[in-house]
Order: sequence, then C-alpha cells, then structure tokens
Amino acid sequence: MKEKKNDLLQGTLDLLVLKSLALGPLHGLGVSDRIKQITQGAFQVKPGSLFPALHRLEEAGWLKSSWGESENNRRAKYYRLTKAGQRQLQIETDNWQRISVAISSALEAI
Repeated sequence: MKEKKNDLLQGTLDLLVLKSLALGPLHGLGVSDRIKQITQGAFQVKPGSLFPALHRLEEAGWLKSSWGESENNRRAKYYRLTKAGQRQLQIETDNWQRISVAISSALEAI
C-alpha cells in the first residue's frame, strides 16, 4: 500500500514557518525539523519549498536573518520573528482557526 503524502495547503507553510520560529531563532534545517516536530511528523518540508518561503517572509518584514554557527560548527543563516512577524503569526493563527471550524462544520453537516 502506498504511503499517503501530506501536502501543505497553500498558505499553511507560512503559518508553520512563523509558528516554528515563535520560540526563538533557528536555521533553515532547524525550521524544517521544528515543523516536523510540531506537526508530529505529518509535514516534512523540503528545502525547495522552505527556502523560498523563508526569503518571502523575510522580504515581507516578518523575519530577520543573521549568520551564525550551527550545532556542527558550520556557517548557517538563522531566522527570527520580527514584531511584524509576531503580529502576522496571530493573524494567520486566527484565520486558520476560523477555517478549521468552518471545515469541521461542513464535514459534520448531514
């Protein structure tokens, strides 16, 4: 039997990236690992999706980046939420919760 692939709905990647950085700065691989952790393995974000999202969110002013050293002593770009990013995380969270309730209601409808 083929394993079901969980695709991210459009817009949810931004929410998951912002949420993954809510506890503090992470480098790209750390963001990917945190998303996998907080979704209990349901979503595994590949670099081809993650890095464009990180750059897009940085251009929007929601993330700030700086160079640092990773756990394995390699140069890595670390991302952190800005104040605007914290506000956007709340907006995205509120939107997702509204959508989730609406979808749940639709699924329970007779």
